[in-house]
Amino acid sequence: MTQQISPTKQRILSEALTLFAVKGYEPVTVAAIAEAVGIKAPSLYKHYKSKRDIFDAILTEMKTRYQRQAASMQMNGTDAARDTPLFADIGEESLIEMSKGLFLYFLHDDFACKFRKMLTVEQYQNAGLSALYTKQYFDDPIDYQSMLFGLLGKTDTLVAENARIMALQFYAPVFLLLTLCDRHPNREEEALRLIEQHVRQFARLYQGERS
Repeated sequence: MTQQISPTKQRILSEALTLFAVKGYEPVTVAAIAEAVGIKAPSLYKHYKSKRDIFDAILTEMKTRYQRQAASMQMNGTDAARDTPLFADIGEESLIEMSKGLFLYFLHDDFACKFRKMLTVEQYQNAGLSALYTKQYFDDPIDYQSMLFGLLGKTDTLVAENARIMALQFYAPVFLLLTLCDRHPNREEEALRLIEQHVRQFARLYQGERS
């Protein structure tokens, strides 16, 4: 069971992430975070020992939120082997709704949005956060989908093509549309239509004998 954090600690995370998303990670001080929360810096240190400690807690919160969202969709979201039976039996309409649901989660969840904005800003200034950006938004999703498509190919749900290329073909348009809507929120409806068309075309191209 996920351990719940106190309202004060949660507010510290929220205010810190808001500042990081606007100013970047490096320029923000612990004093600035404490001021945003409405407490003194010594009081903040009772909850988190450093700015890095706050950042690490933000990472944990991000993972917890995603796990909660994935669980609400009856999927694991990080272990492709555990999710293979789900996707082996899923219909096209359900896959479209799941794809849209995850897209809308990442687009509208305030915590996820600010986290993505922070890493987008910091990728050009902080090598560590640049590496985290790559892991979060490229390596991890591509690795997960590569394994998933490879396993589905073995069940004849999908054709047995190069699974990593399939992952790139499936994931890249969705992430591109996410970044588009970050800049132009008014294009969300267009993005959702394109995601539906994208999933349908992907299914036509790669559906296997069991599909």
